[in-house]
Amino acid sequence: MADRKVTRREFVRTGAAAAAGVAAGLLAAQAAESDTKKTLNFNEKMEYRRLGKTGLEVSAVCLGGHWKQVPAKPGTPEFAKNRRDVLSACIDHGINYVDACTGGEVVAYAEALRGRRDKMFFGFSWYEHEMRFKGWQTEEKLTQAIDEGLQKAGLDYVDLWRITCYWEPKTNHTLAHEEAIVTALQKARKAGKARFTGISTHKHDWTIRMIQTYPEDIQVVVVPYTAGSKQAPARVDPGGPAGWKGVADSGEAGNSIVSVMDAVKKHQVGWFGIKPFASGSVFKSRGAINPATQEEDDERARLTLRYILASNDALSAPIPGLVTIDQVKNAAKAVTERRELDLAETRRLDGVVEEMWANLPPGYGWLKRDWEWV
Repeated sequence: MADRKVTRREFVRTGAAAAAGVAAGLLAAQAAESDTKKTLNFNEKMEYRRLGKTGLEVSAVCLGGHWKQVPAKPGTPEFAKNRRDVLSACIDHGINYVDACTGGEVVAYAEALRGRRDKMFFGFSWYEHEMRFKGWQTEEKLTQAIDEGLQKAGLDYVDLWRITCYWEPKTNHTLAHEEAIVTALQKARKAGKARFTGISTHKHDWTIRMIQTYPEDIQVVVVPYTAGSKQAPARVDPGGPAGWKGVADSGEAGNSIVSVMDAVKKHQVGWFGIKPFASGSVFKSRGAINPATQEEDDERARLTLRYILASNDALSAPIPGLVTIDQVKNAAKAVTERRELDLAETRRLDGVVEEMWANLPPGYGWLKRDWEWV
């Protein structure tokens, strides 16, 4: 199966059938156990969750594309071996989705998966040629971006195209930008270039707007959820220059919106959670490979993943960047551990979160400001 090329037409047909099946019987499907024969790269020690209306079953922890602390320089044989070894470890532990969001990541992971594409779903974004840059904010340019990206990576299709959008809350996409995004996503699905589509953004309120406005095309969102994130009490209100904040529901109409978690569940959207470790800020080593702190950092990683999986039933999976085989094993171990934290573990995590917020990298203040209440 690994060497069989599947045509775009086949994926258009199967993707449409999957979406229709989910729409017709989602509640019954959610109540039933996953059909392990249809779960990609199934491993009995891994948990699998439905990726919203796509109908795909993804591992409870997946692989994020970033490699900030990989102990090898990109483009070298050592780097290629590291990425292939990490993907091999993911496959061995039942992890079945990798999220690539830069041109370099797309090419690197496509090569690392060569010959075993049937083991993992592939998420795609070539962010350098997407909505963060003015020259790429039209439907024509976005279509050019995915076409060129697929060609450079040697891919016929991707399982998810999630266009990278807003960076800071102060930035704005116009209605024309939104229409360009949605039209490009629709055309990519119709042409079989992408089985499913969505967006990635750091902007909290706009995530909700896109889910509510374009529910058929925003099938998946890739947005933050950290060790310090929690559900907004009932809704979130604009907090002026400080961003968005969770508030109690007064029942009054006005400039209020539901939480991201509520919007995701209402519209059956898949959700990959980025920044679970807040760019390494949860760790004593700040994300570096440090044998002196590895034992404590591994525990912090597992506490974080357990908390995220227990606290957010709208989330499909967190997608941490994993740079070593040991980190893959540790993430998979977190899935097998008791989900709910006991009192002592909760206190430890509270301390970790306090330290995490205090040690965010420069320019990451938005992560607390906009994604503590979700």
